Amino acid sequence: MSSLSLEQLTRQMAAYRADFPILAQVVRPNVPLVYLDNAATTQKPLAVLRAVEDYYTHMNANVHRGVHAFSEKATAAYEAARDAVRDFIGAASSREIIFTRNATEAINLVAYAWGLANLRQGDHILVSEMEHHANIVPWQIVAQRTGAQVLPIPITEEGQIDQAAYQQLLSSGRVRMVALAHVSNVLGTINPIAELIGMAHAAEALVMVDGAQSAPHMPIDVRALDADFFAFSGHKLCAPTGIGVLYGKRALLEAMPPFLGGGSMIDRVSFTKTTYADLPQRFEAGTPNISGAIGLGAAIAYLRQIGLEAIHAHEQTLIQRTMAGLAEIEGVRMYGPSADQRAGLVAFTIQGVHAHDLAAGLDQAGIAVRAGHHCAMPLHEKFGIAASTRVSFYFYNTVEEADHFVRTVAAVKRFFAR
Repeated sequence: MSSLSLEQLTRQMAAYRADFPILAQVVRPNVPLVYLDNAATTQKPLAVLRAVEDYYTHMNANVHRGVHAFSEKATAAYEAARDAVRDFIGAASSREIIFTRNATEAINLVAYAWGLANLRQGDHILVSEMEHHANIVPWQIVAQRTGAQVLPIPITEEGQIDQAAYQQLLSSGRVRMVALAHVSNVLGTINPIAELIGMAHAAEALVMVDGAQSAPHMPIDVRALDADFFAFSGHKLCAPTGIGVLYGKRALLEAMPPFLGGGSMIDRVSFTKTTYADLPQRFEAGTPNISGAIGLGAAIAYLRQIGLEAIHAHEQTLIQRTMAGLAEIEGVRMYGPSADQRAGLVAFTIQGVHAHDLAAGLDQAGIAVRAGHHCAMPLHEKFGIAASTRVSFYFYNTVEEADHFVRTVAAVKRFFAR
């Protein structure tokens, strides 16, 4: 936890808003923006925007392919970003860091490259009921091709993994892969991921961790977690869109065939045989998102300056305050665990008010939230709802914004009750 007092922490986080000019916008006359859709994507600080601009202004060239000064400068910046990611998540080597477009592509890479090579008829893949579609659908596609079976891990009514049921599924002896969210993008649940990974490893199964909602908000150490694979998206942690990361244990990655073929990922090519490059280039075919990677490196430097522990502590203040306020509104149902067991987001419904109507009403007050199934249809079906409204915070959000959100939810509810 942060050593700062609550007042100091709140004041410190508010000071960072100056780095985000977009937050000072008005969405309509006299209606300032209150951006509370951070689980979907985060805003970008000036440091990141300037890093991307600097690349295109001073070193725009392809990487790993040229001996001229621009290419060498761009390659150095691109690989420095990889080193920054390594340190950010505690990986042992930069060779274990693969740049992708997003967490979805990273999970697909593992599903296809590892899954098609290793899964067989009768094998089991476990995915929890709280997973984002990106950690369900790729495994279903690969299961159809290999004869494996995707089985859901039940969750409790409080939005936690049912560990007894999980252990029973693992005891079949047929589980090869477990796909788990570190933090649920709907429930906000912070899963005890190290414990769940340990249980899987005891059953000789690998674990694919979806870290899209954890990496931006709390310290990550993939070696301490003992994660086999860990994926996250840059755009959810202040970096540009179109850049993501797959971490994989080196031995696993080295044994996997390529996911895509083309330039950069080869050693030698002939019409009789092609051999492939070493890690990480083996999984980075073609021209990569160079500016995105450089922007990701800048975003990581920015977040580390703030401190991930401080970010998490501030978000805890906001979500506790918000959930306490929502609990006072008649007809509100919040999904997931208590505030002290979740990240800074909450999905909820209001009796008699559709999620989209609520989101539209909030938008009239300048408040941006998300409404729908949040790419988690099976989870919504479990709770018997078609859609929910989700509010999600980041370090640049304020207590005043959280209070304004709660007051506006109450006002919208009163409007529809007339």
